[in-house]
Parts: sequence; C-alpha cells; structure tokens
Amino acid sequence: MAFKRHIDRLPIIPADAKQHNVTCHFCIVGCGYHAYTWPMNKQGGTAPDKNVFGVDLAQQQEAETDAWYSPSMYNVVKQQGQDVHIVIKPDKECVVNSGLGSVRGARMAEMSFSEARNTQQQRLTDPLVWRYGQMQPTSWEDALDLVARVTATIIKEKGEDALYVSAYDHGGAGGGYENTWGTGKLYFEAMKVKNIRIHNRPAYNSEVHATRDMGVGELNNCYEDAELADTIFCVGANPLETQTNYFLNHWVPNMRGGTADKKNAELPGEEHPQVRMVFVDPRRTVTINACEAEAGKENVLHLAINSGTDLALFNAIFSHIAEKGWTDKAFIDASTSGFDDAVKANKTSLEDASKICGVSVADIEKAAAWIAEPKAEGKRRRTMLPYEKGLIWGNDNYRTNAALVNIALATGNIGRPGGGCVRLGGHQEGYARPSDAHVGKPAAYVDQLLISGKGAVHHIWGCDHYKTTLNAHEFKKVYKKRTDIVKDAMSNAPYGDRDAMVKAIVEAINQGGLFAVNVDIIPTKIGQACHVILPAATSGEANLTSMNGERRLRLTERYMDPPGQSMPDSLIAARLANNIERVLRDMGDAAYADKFKGFDWKTEEDAFMDGYHKVAGGGEFVTYERLRAMGNNGVQEPATGFENGKLVGTKRLYEDGKFSTKEGKATFMASEWRGLQAKGKQEQKDKHKYLINNGRANHVWQSAYLDQENDFVMDRWPYPFIEMNPQDMTDAGIKQGDLVEVYNDAGATQAMAYPTPTARRGETFMLFGYPTGVQGNVVNAGTNELILPNYKQTWGDIRKISDAPRNVEHLSFKPKEYKSA
Repeated sequence: MAFKRHIDRLPIIPADAKQHNVTCHFCIVGCGYHAYTWPMNKQGGTAPDKNVFGVDLAQQQEAETDAWYSPSMYNVVKQQGQDVHIVIKPDKECVVNSGLGSVRGARMAEMSFSEARNTQQQRLTDPLVWRYGQMQPTSWEDALDLVARVTATIIKEKGEDALYVSAYDHGGAGGGYENTWGTGKLYFEAMKVKNIRIHNRPAYNSEVHATRDMGVGELNNCYEDAELADTIFCVGANPLETQTNYFLNHWVPNMRGGTADKKNAELPGEEHPQVRMVFVDPRRTVTINACEAEAGKENVLHLAINSGTDLALFNAIFSHIAEKGWTDKAFIDASTSGFDDAVKANKTSLEDASKICGVSVADIEKAAAWIAEPKAEGKRRRTMLPYEKGLIWGNDNYRTNAALVNIALATGNIGRPGGGCVRLGGHQEGYARPSDAHVGKPAAYVDQLLISGKGAVHHIWGCDHYKTTLNAHEFKKVYKKRTDIVKDAMSNAPYGDRDAMVKAIVEAINQGGLFAVNVDIIPTKIGQACHVILPAATSGEANLTSMNGERRLRLTERYMDPPGQSMPDSLIAARLANNIERVLRDMGDAAYADKFKGFDWKTEEDAFMDGYHKVAGGGEFVTYERLRAMGNNGVQEPATGFENGKLVGTKRLYEDGKFSTKEGKATFMASEWRGLQAKGKQEQKDKHKYLINNGRANHVWQSAYLDQENDFVMDRWPYPFIEMNPQDMTDAGIKQGDLVEVYNDAGATQAMAYPTPTARRGETFMLFGYPTGVQGNVVNAGTNELILPNYKQTWGDIRKISDAPRNVEHLSFKPKEYKSA
C-alpha cells in the first residue's frame, strides 16, 4: 500500500489531559475508547507522574502495553473554538473489546474534522441553498424558512402523504436515540407521515419482521455467549471483517479453548467440548479460513449452499432435529406454541434439501447434529445462531428468518447461556420513535412511488439512495429529472422574494417536480440533486447514546466542536419543527401549528430525556449523568433499576422463558420453501452468467461515506473490487486490476477485478454501495411481500472495460486468506 502518514513522532499525553468516554461509532460491536484532549502548547513527559499512562516511558514497554497510541489515533481538533491535541485510543477496561482497536475504530481520530491537519475537509459546514445555478452557503434562518414554507404549503394543499421522508433508524455515526427521536417526533407525532423509508431499504420496516412476529427480539443474547457456546451456526455473515473485535475478543478465545474457566463458572457440571463452527454462505470468507486456523478444520463445517436456498436448508435441519428427538421438549411445552404445526408445514427431507441447496446429505446431517445432538449425560448442546445480511437481504427474507428462529426455539437455544438467535448487525442501534402503526404493513415502497412521479417534498436524513438502494440505476435517472424541474424554476424566480420563490417551487412540483432537502455530514451523491442541504454534527461532536449488538447502552461524550455551523440532527429536527409551527400560524392554522409544539430543546440531552423515557424500556432509570458514570461498559438494555450508584441492566433476554407476545410464548412459524421469491429473480438468474453477490470489507465503512477523501482506503480500493474465479477471468480475457462492467436488464456499474481462487465458477462478490461503482445499479426492484429488498440474489454479465488504470497498477491482489504455520 502506497499510503504513508509521514509521522515519526507523536506528543505524549499529559497526566491531566481531559478524558472522555467514547463508543466507536462505526460497526455494531461498539468497542470502548477514550478520547484524551489537551492544549496545543502542552504535552506530557516520560516520568510516570507526567503522562496519562502512569508509567516510565523512557523505558521500553512490553509487547501488550496499553501505554502507546498510533498515528491514526491522533489529530488536532477544535474544542470551544481552540485547537487542541486529541488521542482516541481503545479502552482496555471495556468488556466489549478489552483494548482491541479495529481498522475502523482505531482511525476515529484521523477521521475527525481538522483544519490544522486537513482531515475530513469534505465535511459540510454551512446550510446550502440552490441559488444562481449552484449550491450557495446561507444562514440556518434562511434555509429553514425556505424548507418550512415549502413543506407547510404542500402538506396544507396536498396532505401529509405528499411529504416523503428518508430517515435512518440506527445508532452509531450520526444516529443515536437523540436523533431518531428528533425525526420520529417530527414525522410520527407532529405529523403522521406514511411515505417514509429507512436508510438502506426502500420502505419503513424491520429487516427482521419474522423473529419479532414470533416474539423474539433480534438482539437477545450477550457477547459472552459466543465464549460459552458449544456450537456457533453462522448464517450469511463474515464477522472477522464486519464485526472484527467481537470475533477476535469473544469467538476466537472459545475456539482456542481459553474460556474453560468462564464456562466452568457459568455452566458448572457440564461437559465443555471443543467448540464447533458451522457457516452457511455460498462464498468462502476469511472468517471461515480463520476459524479453521484457530479451531482446526475438523471442527469447522462450511455449507456452501446455492445462493438463496437457506430456507430449504433450515427446514431440513429443523425436520431432522424433530425426527431425531433432539428438541428441548420442556422448553417447547412451557414457552412456545405452534411447534407441531410448524413441523408439519416445513417438513423437508435431507435429500430434497440437498438437491435444492447443492450441499451433501451428509453435511446437512452433520450440521443438524452439531446444532442439537445432546452432549454426554443427555445435556443439551448450547448453540448460538447468529445471522446477518446474507439472510436479511436474501431470498424470501421473512420466511428464511422465521425458519432459523424455528431451529433455535426447537433446541431451546434462546434465553440460555451459550445460546441466542441473533442479528450480527451492521451499525449500532438507537431507535426511539413514537408509534409507526399509521405507516401500515406492508409499508409503502417509497422508491417506486418516487420513480412513478408521486410525492412533492422529500426530506432526507443521513441516507444516500444513489448508493444504497435496489433499482438504483432507474431511481437516479428519474430522481434527477424531477429535482431538475424544481432547480430550473428556482433559477427563474427572484431570490429576494420568498413568496415568489415558494410559488415557483410549488408550481414546479405540480408539473412533476420534486423539492428535496438533505441533512448530512458530507456532500452525498443524492445531495447533488437536492435544493437545500443542512449540515449535521456526528458522534463526538455532540453527545450521543446508542446500544451495540448485546444491547449495551453507552454515552459518547462530546469531545470536539462540530465543523462550522453544523449541529446535531435532533436540534435540526427541532428547529425545523419550530419553523413549520411559525409558518402554519402565519397561514392562520393555529390548530395544526399546535401539533408542532414541544420542540423547545436546547441540547441533545433535552431530546434524549424527552424521548428515551417515553419509549425505551427502563428509560426511567437512565440519565446522561448515570451513563457517564458507567463509563464504556454502560448498561445492557433494558435497564431494570439503579442501585448503589449504578444502573442495573439485562444480560440476556428471555431467561425467564417469557417472550414478547401477548401470551408470553414464542410462536413457531410455517415457512415453506417457494424458490426464488422476489419478482424477476429467477428470470434474471436464467438469463445471465454470473451471481453478483455483495457485501462489506474490513477496511471500508459501509458506503465509504467518510472514506471518500481518505487515502488509506481509497488508495487500496480506488474502485470496488469484484472477486472472481481466476478461470472465469481467463475465459473472459480479464486480468487482475482490470476495470469491468457488470450489467443486466436493471442497469450497469463498474468494478475492479480481483482474482480469488476460492470463488466458485460463475459466482462473484462485489463491494456494496461504493461511490466509484454502485452494485445496487444491477439489483432489480423485486422485494418480498413486506417490501424487504433482496440485494443478494442478483445475476448479471461481466465484460472488460479497460486494462488496470494507473491508480490500480500498484495494488496487491494476493489471496486474502490467512495462512497458518
């Protein structure tokens, strides 16, 4: 890699540096860090009393020392308007990561906005409005007045269904309970907006409807359960790359046998055999390779299924477990309903599943035994069943999710140590909104409505559909056309006459145009089409609460100023509500204006206290002060009390055998196999040569939104890689690093060819949502009945565009698998 930081010396953190609690705002793991800040004209010394580590830094430190930090953990930022040194380094006392730092989290400092060191200079700093044929900076008052006037006019004339909204539902970077409550209160309480969608899917819905409908929340265990499990049955996920420190700090110790003391303490009197690992994935990932290196190949089983056939596999495993009598009958009788009906409805033989899935009968049978065959003396096997986008964004998502939960319920592996049927997740969670019942089920397919010309005003919060939606090629084409109609009208209106401007915009909307408002921290692809852009603050620039994959709630404290005029989304939502209220009163509609009361927040904490206490279980116990005192270990939700100066939480859900249904019993679900379910998928498969699988990679955070101006990532991946079988590349005349076009009837995109010997013939894997090549362009519009997208089962053809361009020639294309000694 050509990237160099050109730093040969770093300042020593002084003993009296300010220390802030920080949860990494990237992936769902939620590693704990500390941010240290101190004045520019000061630094610590080597003597123990002169540095924050309390050690003699004049001496060589041991290999595992905590008394160090890397160049990526350092920057110069603003704090109360003054430049300060900042170091953001892992917290060794955090039980999540125990001092480990991922390639994402350990770069939080260098990924912060700094005028002194020119990092993240693409950040938005001022509100922008379309004027004089381009986006021009303006004041908050001017920008919000325009948004409020247009929005109020439209909802008065056309109703709230004419207002479309795109809003994230997550925690972590830019999200959190504060911000989801801000947007939720605005659109679900002050208004009842129905046409709303989530950041990574085209409708407002859960990616895990089925498990919730069955009474099982998707984040139901704790990270320790990966250390206590006898078997981990991992579906459609690559945790070494995408939940890195969860895998390294909790899975690997179990594979190495290093959790024996913990197992004996938690589960006395049981046999604790070598953990077994099962992976369901068409692709051989580096996680599978790592598990073979750590646990031994004999303890790792890779079920390399035909893409999209998970449902048939799970039903066969469920049927086999039931036939063998390996079920937890006592648990089923006490805590569930519908078992017999599900066994009948989902009955699938090993032979039938083998034909559908392309996996041998013996391997399916082995997987079932590793999941459920009792241990010595009849003790039940403790199996954890984690899953992620390969299932959630795959074929017949709802039923497939249900089929996996069926297995967990049948074997009693929910609510017990070493168990859990859980999402591995992408980002952290921070959902706090009023009821969304008015949205309906299925929710509106917003992207298709926009394509068909529906909607008048579109508010976008931290989303970029141009990169992260299905049918993206068509969406971008139509969206630009509609928003350009409004831009042309705005360019012809007198800028000093607000009434004339609003009238011109409304007339353009009536001619098929769309008025778009974008709230974000950086310029985005969809932002290029918008008419107003509002600059947001992100984690560390504001106080922010969110929970990780084991429901561990923490407060990330504000440790730096946000760039320019940017502010937290919660306060942007509040100020927008204030302006809409004012405009409605000016229109003479006091009754409607009154619905926008209650947004008199001055700080993020005001938003948190207003929302979290209303909608979060145990919210009455939680305050910023109490979370701050809990440090980076926080409290696992739901909080159940406050005792001896500490919040008391919930280690794992459903330990009492009571589930989230009216009857308190989890419900088994019928989930019959029905082939490639989403419209157009089978036809696409029949017509095109290659499976275009997709996902994330370790170096890249999600859609690379913060990576676009960062050489560390963009030097490594100037274009999204597409992993291909070397023989397929030879047959197509493609060499490593060549640019290729991926195309089908839905659209086309480009990628960089990466030879991968473990890739099966005709099957590829492309980096998802990348700015220099959007995989969503070739994903068709097909969804399930609940408008959940199927990104994973996409087929297309591939042709060479050019030899490797100059910015690719220096790259390594070595195999990514770790080779053990």
